[in-house]
Amino acid sequence: MELIKQFVFSFMSTIGFAVLFSSPKKSVVYAGLVGAIGWMFYYITFAMMNSYVASTFFGALTVGLLGELFARKYKKPATLYITAGIIPLVPGAGAYYTMLYLIENEFSLAATKGVETFFIAAAISMGIIISSIFSKSIKRVRQKD
Repeated sequence: MELIKQFVFSFMSTIGFAVLFSSPKKSVVYAGLVGAIGWMFYYITFAMMNSYVASTFFGALTVGLLGELFARKYKKPATLYITAGIIPLVPGAGAYYTMLYLIENEFSLAATKGVETFFIAAAISMGIIISSIFSKSIKRVRQKD
């Protein structure tokens, strides 16, 4: 039951941001699927590994690969799916708590939370970059054949 709830809420939040980003109507549901599946990879990986950074990396890698796949299938830019799809993975709460701890003069907690937030953001970018490189390398191999 918890997995279904996680899927539905991540799907809805991704759709909300796809609409906010003015995605084409036909792409909104697919962007929602990209975000929801990416979040499910994050959620399941976190349950197995108990690491926010590694789980975020695998979730972002999934979002990137699915975004590239849907971009080719539906002949749209991959950023349409990836931008909305990474929204559930973005460490907004981490950035908020970092600022809160700084305001409250809790510098040790701010540094800890800030570094964790930075690594999560880096994991998102690395997942997207690696999926893009993987996608382009497959495209090059197909063009050589």
